[in-house]
Amino acid sequence: MIPKSPLDNPETAAFAWARYKRLMRFMMMVTIGVVLIALALLYDGESSVSVHFYIATALGIGFMMLLTSALMGLVFLSSGTGHDESVTDLTDDDTWDRDKTED
Repeated sequence: MIPKSPLDNPETAAFAWARYKRLMRFMMMVTIGVVLIALALLYDGESSVSVHFYIATALGIGFMMLLTSALMGLVFLSSGTGHDESVTDLTDDDTWDRDKTED
């Protein structure tokens, strides 16, 4: 029998996803700040760098930071709700051990 995940409870799931969305909003603000700081540090009025360089830098830093925060947020969501503990290893049942000893 596979145990139920705490995320199956609508109240727990709503709380967890609200916390995830709050984390992502915060990380969006941090990402915008980091991108602006990086562009300000890279900007030099004397060099002849194309505008495409700044666009690529902003998109690269922004995408990397948001993807990293989204994946880490999902790890925190899974661990914080107890979803990780509800996962069972189906290879630990008696039939698996019996099949291994018969060989």
